[in-house]
Amino acid sequence: MVDRLVNSEVNDRRIANVETCFGNSGQRLRVPGRVLVGEGVLVKMCRKDSKQRQFFLFNDQLVYGSIVISKKRYNKQHVIPLITVELEDLEDEGRLKNGWVIKSPSKSFAVYAATPTEKREWMMHIVRCVTDLQNGGSNNSGAAHAPVWIPDNEASRCMVCKRTQFNLMQRRHHCRKCGAVVCGACSSHSYKIEKIGKRPVRVCDPCFNKLVSGQDRDNPNVGQSDQLEDHASDSSGESDQEGNDAGQISAPTFYPG
Repeated sequence: MVDRLVNSEVNDRRIANVETCFGNSGQRLRVPGRVLVGEGVLVKMCRKDSKQRQFFLFNDQLVYGSIVISKKRYNKQHVIPLITVELEDLEDEGRLKNGWVIKSPSKSFAVYAATPTEKREWMMHIVRCVTDLQNGGSNNSGAAHAPVWIPDNEASRCMVCKRTQFNLMQRRHHCRKCGAVVCGACSSHSYKIEKIGKRPVRVCDPCFNKLVSGQDRDNPNVGQSDQLEDHASDSSGESDQEGNDAGQISAPTFYPG
């Protein structure tokens, strides 16, 4: 399917349109051998709420962004190389249906489709693209994946000490290593995690102890978490303050070869 679209005029127009929709906020997407496999809206689980995001599946990467004007304008572009991606199915739970987890070293999060059929289509095409990359000689299956952050509303107490009740005075924090919601006292350290960035990030005490176990305590990767900003973002670095077009979700489009 993908081979027949490589270097075709119709595929080039589709990718050019995606670049235009992101404008200067996005990176160049037209490169030799890249094919746009499909696109559509999925509901992405963020730290504080679920939000609609526009997703574009290419044969080598997954791109998504915030919806400014549906099918016309997107921003806050995020790019995930598919070779690092694994999927995990999610069972339906209450209002959360047709979901799965997208895991990668840089970001991991849950997404939800509108129907079971759309879920199957998305997962099938993503798995097929990853398999094609691996069969082509690329392999990054040994890379550790970023944690999926526990949403704020699922933790009324610290998930480490089990005692601290969150309120206006006791803020929630997320461990960047395991994704747990913890209090300040149980996340007093920071540690530089290579896949996240160059600066030390907040980690809970149990994860910190595992990270430094058997290592030099004077390691420059180690710091105090209270010296850092605790940005309101999920493991993808996506702010909860981003815009969201809450219009009707249209069915995804997958392009035949």
